[in-house]
Amino acid sequence: MRIGELASKVGISCDTLRLYEKRGLIRADRRANGYRDFPEETEALVRLIRLAQALGFSLREIAELLRGMDGHMSEQQVGDLLRSKLGEIDARVSAMLELRAVLETRLAAVCPLGLDRRLA
Repeated sequence: MRIGELASKVGISCDTLRLYEKRGLIRADRRANGYRDFPEETEALVRLIRLAQALGFSLREIAELLRGMDGHMSEQQVGDLLRSKLGEIDARVSAMLELRAVLETRLAAVCPLGLDRRLA
């Protein structure tokens, strides 16, 4: 499948696919005319990459996980990477909860009549 077709199917730009290819996340064969020819299974792989990005994984981390799926990482290494990501997420959640508490305090100070509270 050509790059434009793949981009259309997964809803991303051709430039993004070129970046994924450059980073080694996806591979394409080259036709005689120089055009990229992606295997059909690349669509599912790109969707997996996009999901991982949406979950907060960097392209470097995604590349490591993909190598793990190909047997280039031990279960321990994959587990360590996932535990590390969970730790990062927990730290972000904690920081956001702290920020939320600060904002609630500031809101109460700005609106002393309680107008900031939801009606029951």
